[in-house]
Amino acid sequence: MDDEQQLPDHGPLAGFTVGVTAARRADELGALLQRRGAAVLHAPTLRIVPLSDDSELLAATKEVIDRAPDVVVATTAIGFRGWIEAADGWGLGEELLARLRGVELLARGPKVKGAVRAAGLTEEWSPSSESMAEVLDRLLEEGVDGRRVAVQLHGEPLPGFVESLRAGGAEVLGVPVYRWMPPEDIGPVDRLLDATVSRGLDALTFTSAPAAASLLSRAEERGLLPELLGALNHDVLPACVGPVTALPLQARGVDTVSPERFRLGPLVQLLCQELPGRARTLPIAGHRVAIRGHAVLVDGDLKPVPPAGMSLLRALARQPGWVVARSELLRALPGSGRDEHAVETAMARLRTSLGAPKLIQTVVKRGYRLALDPAADAKYSDGE
Repeated sequence: MDDEQQLPDHGPLAGFTVGVTAARRADELGALLQRRGAAVLHAPTLRIVPLSDDSELLAATKEVIDRAPDVVVATTAIGFRGWIEAADGWGLGEELLARLRGVELLARGPKVKGAVRAAGLTEEWSPSSESMAEVLDRLLEEGVDGRRVAVQLHGEPLPGFVESLRAGGAEVLGVPVYRWMPPEDIGPVDRLLDATVSRGLDALTFTSAPAAASLLSRAEERGLLPELLGALNHDVLPACVGPVTALPLQARGVDTVSPERFRLGPLVQLLCQELPGRARTLPIAGHRVAIRGHAVLVDGDLKPVPPAGMSLLRALARQPGWVVARSELLRALPGSGRDEHAVETAMARLRTSLGAPKLIQTVVKRGYRLALDPAADAKYSDGE
């Protein structure tokens, strides 16, 4: 069944928690997720050096002005605009624009083309695919031996792009339009890491390769890398805006998902399809129960459940209809110690949260079971 049709009052991501690692456009991504019902945990894993403070960009800008490149490759709209604005701030804006009017200017995609034209310039060519691979193919077909190519770098590695140009004989000048640095306050990143490792998240989003690499690096520093990779490979969905962003994760053996169009909107739509599809839905005591990250849908009605209750419910749902012993449920409770009374307390709260006490049956002296509907009970007891 389609949860979106069932839930006019709740978005498709209701009951799920999504982590956001982005520094740039994080508010936009967070708002898109929250509008669809998700709880959002945000921790920028990087910060961007302000362009006006960037001595590397100033040096590269002077080099472009002093020694004209044959080709300039503009890769991002925000980066290209930022470069022109920074040059204006240094009193070099007119000189830079004059120089760019006399070179072969390639723009990666329509947004970049818009930024180029807004600056009063005209691109020579732009690929319809928005692919850097297509830009590279064109340059290599034209021949780059002995040519000087300036590439506007945009904080992400361009796998093989610069190396291929150099192998073809080009002199390549990188224009670092913005640079990534570790966040000044590492606390939020550590909280995001802890939430991922403890399965407090259902999905973790990445919008740049450096952000992914930074999170992996911090996990390694804290000795949490194996736990992080385990979470991302099994329980927490790693969602990347595109294949370049996914590279650091894939290099560590993590399978990621990405939308066909590398934009924030399609990334959120992908989560709207993936997360409800991964949630366990069971017919229990005449109700349809969908178990999500921090909440349960009972007949389409969203019921927030405390973490201890969710731990118990997941343990019961792993063996639907079967009796789960108190001792096993106690092991599922986070930090509960040895007192089985903690199971009874958490179970009472869980039943109250669900608002339908008959969903979970007490089996005297043995434990608890989900009151699976008879037809479903036969199915699950067959070992399916």
